[in-house]
Amino acid sequence: MSTESIAWPSTPVESRSFVDRLHEWIATVDHKRLGILYMIYALVFLMIAGIEATVIRIQLIRPHNDFVSPQVFNRLFTMHGTTMIFFVIMPFLFGFANYLMPLMIGARDMAFPRLNAFSFWMTAFGGLLLYFSVVGANGLYGAGNAPDVGWFAYAPLTSRTFSIGHSTDFWTLALLVSGVGSIGTAVNIIATVLCLRCPGMTLAKMPLFAWLNLVMAGLVILCVSPLTAAQMMLVIDRYLGGHFFDTQAGGSAVIWMHFFWVFGHPEVYVLVLPAFAFASEIIPVFSRKPIFGYPVMVGATVAIGFISMSVWAHHMFTVGMSSAANNFFVISTMAIAVPTGIKIFNWLATMWGGKIEFKTPMLFCIAFLFQFLVAGLTGIMQGAAPFDWHLGNSYFVVAHFHYVIVGGILFCFFGAFYYWFPKMSGKMYSETLGKLHFWLFLIGFHLTFDFMHIPGLLGMPRRIYTYEPGRGWDTWNLIVTIGVFFQAAGILVFLGNLIWSYFRGKVAGNDPWDAWTLEWSTNSPPPVYNFASIPEVKSRRPLWDLKHPDDPDWEYE
Repeated sequence: MSTESIAWPSTPVESRSFVDRLHEWIATVDHKRLGILYMIYALVFLMIAGIEATVIRIQLIRPHNDFVSPQVFNRLFTMHGTTMIFFVIMPFLFGFANYLMPLMIGARDMAFPRLNAFSFWMTAFGGLLLYFSVVGANGLYGAGNAPDVGWFAYAPLTSRTFSIGHSTDFWTLALLVSGVGSIGTAVNIIATVLCLRCPGMTLAKMPLFAWLNLVMAGLVILCVSPLTAAQMMLVIDRYLGGHFFDTQAGGSAVIWMHFFWVFGHPEVYVLVLPAFAFASEIIPVFSRKPIFGYPVMVGATVAIGFISMSVWAHHMFTVGMSSAANNFFVISTMAIAVPTGIKIFNWLATMWGGKIEFKTPMLFCIAFLFQFLVAGLTGIMQGAAPFDWHLGNSYFVVAHFHYVIVGGILFCFFGAFYYWFPKMSGKMYSETLGKLHFWLFLIGFHLTFDFMHIPGLLGMPRRIYTYEPGRGWDTWNLIVTIGVFFQAAGILVFLGNLIWSYFRGKVAGNDPWDAWTLEWSTNSPPPVYNFASIPEVKSRRPLWDLKHPDDPDWEYE
């Protein structure tokens, strides 16, 4: 790699008015600014979704509670689920991919900068459309039109008979619009990775971050498209006399379930693969060892991408499919655990014998390893159709799902924020506040989702507004709700750490972690053009090779 790409004078900052600076951000096509916009957008909706979750848990803290009405409760869990999946986790992963991908592969920007900007604003407008329903006609707490059909929107709940007004229309339009943005971003990521890698960076020398996001982008195109088609069919049913999902007119409510879960389960891997990407970059750096089994990790990633398209109907074991269909999806569900398990073993092997530094990013990744293992084991349990028949509509499934989304994905996102914050801001975060955030969130997570499995095993149904006393659920629901407040405190510490560090943190320097991928060769934060000259690489650890030419512990071929 050319040493010219290591550092250069920062571009002088001109004195501009607030309006000019705001216009620059709104009109930007710079991948780094768009990445930051995605992240800020996701953080705002994380706060909103967190408030909704807190209200849900307060309602369930004791039997016969009347903190909110049944209709408000339905609206809350609909908005919470939709917001977390589509407007928190998806923007987070697109934000990091946007910011880091060109820097990691030695490019100046994404392949299609204007498409990149268009995709962000479509995603942003989708989230605003969803919440337009809340602010109109008394919204969430009155007789307004906030969606109340669940984030899965099963038919016939979405028919005009059962969904009066425009609540389902807001939900449908929000997902249609954001889906266009998601597909545009996915196309951009694929084109960038395949076409803009710097000289010397073959596919075999790409960072695992690039590989995992490449497969993620392919899955976005494959799984968001059926959801978009289903949304169009739903609009036709509601307003143009169609009967796709109207069972009384020859349609099928189960067809909606197939369309939704053809999106819904590959979507889990759309969200998980970027989390794997973060762990695959953070764990080696803080273990002071290269990733163990790079080719196997790549192969496992591709295998997950293929198998994930054939597991969707394990969400439908309680629907009444044929035994042949059940058996197929049981086998595919078990099969996808194999490449996922390979990754966990490889991360552990990377740590084994390493000089581990327990910085905040590494703490989140270590917690992720344990929690995602538990999430995978409970997923395998539910992959057995007879077991799922009993627990498929219980709080056991809610606990499992949140173990994946929060215990796996969100923990890795927090680790990624702390790891790349010095690069994005030029400032170091507070390690003390970072570890306080970690322990608060870890304790809250386990209080909430460990104990949520128990009322599920005891028969507590999901999506219920209240429950009778004396069924053995009371104490567990109290503990679960207490855990939510620990998580909320952790999130507040995290946001305070970001704000305080941005204004008062120590100067980070170009490479505070002594890392080895190309983004750490640039200034912090990087200039608009990323690299003074396009780098040329000869290995998977180009920056490490340049800094440590006599390192005897690493060979590439």
